[in-house]
Amino acid sequence: MKPNTSTVDLKQTLELFLSYWKWILLCVIIAIVLGFTHLRYADYEYKANATIKIRDEEQSQKLPSLDDVKANGLFSGGADKIKDEIRVIRSREIAENIVKKLDLNIRYYADGKIKEKEFYKDSPIKINFFESDSIIDRVNQILYIKIKSPTQYLLFKDKEQSLFDDREDSEGKLYDFGEKVETRYGGFYIVPNDGKYTPKKGTSIKIAIIPVRKLINQYTKNVAITTEKGSSVIGLELKETVAKRAVDYLDELIKEYNNDVLKDKEEVVKVTSDFITNRLQKVSQELEEVDYTAEELQKRNNLTALGSQADLNLQANKQLEQQIVSTSINIEKISYLQEEIQAEDRTSDMLPADVGIGDASTAQMIASHNELVAERNRILKNSSPKNPVIINLNDQINAIKSNIERSLSNMRQTSELTLNNLNKENSRIRGQLYAAPTKARQFRDIKRQQDIKESLYLYLLEKREESAIRLGMYTPNAKIIENAYSSYLPIAPKPTIIYMACLILGLMIPIGIIYLINLLDSKIYNKNDLVNVLDIPYLGDIPKTSKKQKLIKRVDYSPKAEAFRIVRSNIDFILRNLKDKQKRLFITSTKAQEGKSHTSTNLASSISFSEKSVLLIEMDIRVPKILDYLEIKEKPEKGLSDYIADSSIKPQDVVIKHPENKFLDIIPSGTIPPNPSELLMNPRVNELFKYFENKYDYIVADTSAVGLVSDTLLISELADIFIYVVSADNVDKRRLVNIAQPLYEDKRLPNMTLLLNGVKPGKKGYGYGYGYGNNPNRKKKWYSFS
Repeated sequence: MKPNTSTVDLKQTLELFLSYWKWILLCVIIAIVLGFTHLRYADYEYKANATIKIRDEEQSQKLPSLDDVKANGLFSGGADKIKDEIRVIRSREIAENIVKKLDLNIRYYADGKIKEKEFYKDSPIKINFFESDSIIDRVNQILYIKIKSPTQYLLFKDKEQSLFDDREDSEGKLYDFGEKVETRYGGFYIVPNDGKYTPKKGTSIKIAIIPVRKLINQYTKNVAITTEKGSSVIGLELKETVAKRAVDYLDELIKEYNNDVLKDKEEVVKVTSDFITNRLQKVSQELEEVDYTAEELQKRNNLTALGSQADLNLQANKQLEQQIVSTSINIEKISYLQEEIQAEDRTSDMLPADVGIGDASTAQMIASHNELVAERNRILKNSSPKNPVIINLNDQINAIKSNIERSLSNMRQTSELTLNNLNKENSRIRGQLYAAPTKARQFRDIKRQQDIKESLYLYLLEKREESAIRLGMYTPNAKIIENAYSSYLPIAPKPTIIYMACLILGLMIPIGIIYLINLLDSKIYNKNDLVNVLDIPYLGDIPKTSKKQKLIKRVDYSPKAEAFRIVRSNIDFILRNLKDKQKRLFITSTKAQEGKSHTSTNLASSISFSEKSVLLIEMDIRVPKILDYLEIKEKPEKGLSDYIADSSIKPQDVVIKHPENKFLDIIPSGTIPPNPSELLMNPRVNELFKYFENKYDYIVADTSAVGLVSDTLLISELADIFIYVVSADNVDKRRLVNIAQPLYEDKRLPNMTLLLNGVKPGKKGYGYGYGYGNNPNRKKKWYSFS
């Protein structure tokens, strides 16, 4: 049963790779060593996480919009609000504040030839600058420091100088700790970092000054923010080469975000407080003037008992005057608010809230106005005034502001109309008090103004206190669910993945190279290679041996001897139906140096060892080698070419006996003729074979290579079987197909068979099982796969 082709191919491929197992193992070891080196000197990356919840008091008090319900569900809480807060968290302003607060733009390293170790908050030295932050924040500089003594250090221009102690005095400049160093970006001084370990003499430290803008871009990009749909919980993640720095950055990020939100909320309170303070100053001055006027009137007119007189005269219209005072105060409040709205030198668009004008709708419009202004200002931090959202908010703010102005104008007109009516009524009542002295009436007018100003002053004091209390009641916008934390275990590079990748690369690179070489290799190496390209009967193969072992011996258990015994048996099997004929074996090849003469000599010897008479004819008269292989030093004077050319020479005259093998006779090639092809066409060649036809059991003829000359084709009809020798690792498949296959198909060589010579054990997965060798009991070594 023919084995499955795919199974055979898979086995051959596996055997091919196993034949190079030492090289593959070496590549794997090298790859793992490279992986270990990479892990040893790589900069490890760590991860820190934090979780916060965004609180929105306004959103929690109202239902979500229809768009939010459609997009994110009924309890979404406003997905756009979370997106806006994420943009604020990612803002460059917050990142810049964090970088400057934590001094992340100045980093210290323990300088090394291969790998540097970074100090974070534990550097033995600290650098301080004389210039402003605006200059230092743009500096991109690296300094190399070498400690000379506990009080002195050397400053180098580049790293290479700091690596040589014998050049430090000439290449480096000596400074005392605390001494000012002048540079192109200003002066600085270096001092020991208190509380940290004291560096030893010769310790090298690198100080890297990084531009703040570069770090801002880095951190705004590296901070990963995640949130789930419909949730107000936000996850923060940061990857850094120092775990503690990542934790500190996330903690500071949450603080800066809360400070930013509190700043927006406090702006409304600050505007209201400033408004009340300004009004208090004016009311205080007016009240002081009224008090002074009353005092002067009493002194000038000697008024002492006005209280009892006022009780008698004003008891009837007391209620009316209270209404006049209340209405006047309300008109004053409205006037103050109108002046504040129309003022051109205001620093903020916020409007004072809760000034007590007594109209709920106007107060609600002011609150809405301030909310829109706060939202616009927050978005402007990360956007431009041309943003459609900003333009829309400005339109809403202007519309609400116009409504507020109209409402205040209507309220003032109504209050003034009411006040006029009250004054008319008061004049009518005062007319009834004609008996009251004129001086008393003047004092009552002043007293009324005094009461108005005093009430307004007390009211403003109350509102200022309320604003101060409200300022302290604001809470941060971000509730911390989990403070920043880190496992302090590196997340990259991961040793398992690195070693796995090295193992895969260590296997794939040599396997790929071996596979590619095998794919591009067009030579013949083993039986499968040969039978896949030639549809010719396969006789056997001969293993490659050392050059010293040219001939097999009578008592020989080597793989080579066993191979020739197998070939001998296969030949008998093929020619078993030719008992009436002489077994004439012709041996040829495609080109020279394929082992044709070697095969002829050893095959003839192997047959003769079985006590069969063999005649070995050297018919390759161009390049004779038979006598050299047989180690016959005495060269005969006559040979095949002499017999063919000279009719007086008889066949038995050119036969020589093997000195050590009585069953083996040889006919040497003889004198090398100038025209071998014409010589082999002579009828005496046929006569020679007929003469020895019944005198030997086998006739083995070593012929010329058919790929080079036509000598063999001229005598091919004399053969009973042709053994076509193919040299392993020597012949190209295309040339072999173009020459050998047509010869077989056209039957130019009778009973043509293939013999693969010089097969290397283990070459491309090929192994041998011939014989037992000199030590049949020898155990195969553990690393022998083939």
